[in-house]
Amino acid sequence: MSPEISSQLTILTDPAQDAPTPGGVYLLRIQIAEPLSVVFGRFRKGAVISLSAGEYVYVGSALVGLGRRLLRHATRLDGSAHPVRPVLVDHFGLTPPSAKRLRWHVDYLLDRPEASLTHIVAIKTERPIESSIAGWLMAHPDTWIPATGLGASDDKGHTHLLGVAFGSSLWQELGVGDWESGRVGE
Repeated sequence: MSPEISSQLTILTDPAQDAPTPGGVYLLRIQIAEPLSVVFGRFRKGAVISLSAGEYVYVGSALVGLGRRLLRHATRLDGSAHPVRPVLVDHFGLTPPSAKRLRWHVDYLLDRPEASLTHIVAIKTERPIESSIAGWLMAHPDTWIPATGLGASDDKGHTHLLGVAFGSSLWQELGVGDWESGRVGE
């Protein structure tokens, strides 16, 4: 996968992809400035989940409309922007959504003022590799699970929102290896 890289957006193209695709899988790099408690919609029947300050990664997919999905994540409910949004507007040539409702678990976190979406790694692909990437992230020695199943309603046995240890090499490892087998950083 040869990347297109900026300080806030990395776009990889799946080498198994024969033609350009409008969709893909993505990882959101999220910074939480201070400890917070979040209700992630109906996750665990509305239970409060405590998150410590630090860095988190969320894996998701948009097999059609990747740019729109990323721009949506980079926009808060009140319309304000996360730091990465201007780069997305420029790269995809799209305008931010005029209205948004909280839908996915990660939306509840990204709407909090303590949370900041700082970088996105996107993999342009038609293959359903989100679960493999989540499995690789869960097995990575520098990640930890804040709540089993969080962000993964459609992927039983996995968690799609994970904490990342301070000083981790995770971000340097991304973009190297075999995504389909889950051996991403090897």
